[in-house]
Amino acid sequence: MAEDKDKAEALAKAKAEGKAKAEAKAKAKAEPKAKAEPKSAEKATPPRLKKIYREQVAPALFKELGYESFMQVPRLVKVIVSMGVGEAKENKKILDAAVADLEIITGQHAVKTKAKKAIANFKIRQGQEIGCRVTLRGAYMWEFLDRLMNVALPRVKDFRGVNANAFDGHGNYSLGLNEQIIFPEIDFDKIEKVMGLNIAIVTTAKTDREAKALLGMLGMPFRK
Repeated sequence: MAEDKDKAEALAKAKAEGKAKAEAKAKAKAEPKAKAEPKSAEKATPPRLKKIYREQVAPALFKELGYESFMQVPRLVKVIVSMGVGEAKENKKILDAAVADLEIITGQHAVKTKAKKAIANFKIRQGQEIGCRVTLRGAYMWEFLDRLMNVALPRVKDFRGVNANAFDGHGNYSLGLNEQIIFPEIDFDKIEKVMGLNIAIVTTAKTDREAKALLGMLGMPFRK
């Protein structure tokens, strides 16, 4: 009799535990899942300049240029930042310094560029490393342009604006800078030497007029 009683109690206990587990599982399934936290604030929040483009510049361009579809509104594609180092043929240390500076300025890995053909007058051989380059897209592109227009360019001595005619006829803009030290990320006391850099801004604009309107509204300080 005692054995039967123990078996009955064990069976009742097992049933109770099973019921409790089933209820807990059903409750968990019914409750809404908490949203996963974003991996980083950088990914969750768009760059400041990109937000300005979406909310202010794109609508203004659509209206000003009389487009029929928002798909026609010009946008930025990429920014290519490069440094030519003529002294690299004699001093490799200079080229390595240029690569380091460019990576500090852009926040991206720089690749060394080579001469496509020999230039006898400058004693340059085909395939010789003569500079470095970084191609920026996405958030890095937007953040770089924001720093360029609002932080670096105003630090140029006697700055009066950038050339308003440096377009290539296909909606792309080129800008040359004489000194990398206008970027505050560069420590003057740690550089190998003062070097210039070139910036090419590629857009989807079909004409230079459209590209100029795009860059102007984003804040490019064109010379008047």
